Amino acid sequence: MKTMKTAALVLLAQLAMIGLGAAGAAAEEVGCVTTAWKLIGANHKICVDAFDDPRIPGVACHLSQARTGGIAGSLGLASDPSKFSIACRQIGPITVPPALPENEIVFNENTSILFKETRVIRMIDKKRFTLVYLVYSTKLIDGSPMNSISTVPIMPWKQ
Repeated sequence: MKTMKTAALVLLAQLAMIGLGAAGAAAEEVGCVTTAWKLIGANHKICVDAFDDPRIPGVACHLSQARTGGIAGSLGLASDPSKFSIACRQIGPITVPPALPENEIVFNENTSILFKETRVIRMIDKKRFTLVYLVYSTKLIDGSPMNSISTVPIMPWKQ
């Protein structure tokens, strides 16, 4: 009986993490390149995904991230390495809502079966009139998460 309760709690925790992973924008895969060929299972690769800032029209980001292959990667059981890069750009007129929070999650993706995510946070540098996008892993590595940033100055858009 106790084992069933424990299993139910683990399942609920996993479902909660999946629900948290749904916050923010949805990414579209642009493409992938193989970095290491695997005899069994998927190859190791680096994939580039694109997403639009869900609250700031006119800003798009591209995120490159290493993905683990092999049997574990094919089954969704592998933990992807915390190695990534981000580039965000103005792609149209930018409209900043007046009540925009100083820090907000704009993208969130699970990168292991439990407790590891890639997050993109948007910050506002009001003094420089710039949006700052920070990507990081929730897995701590040597006391500090891996991270990368990109900035988008808020400027008039001329067609």
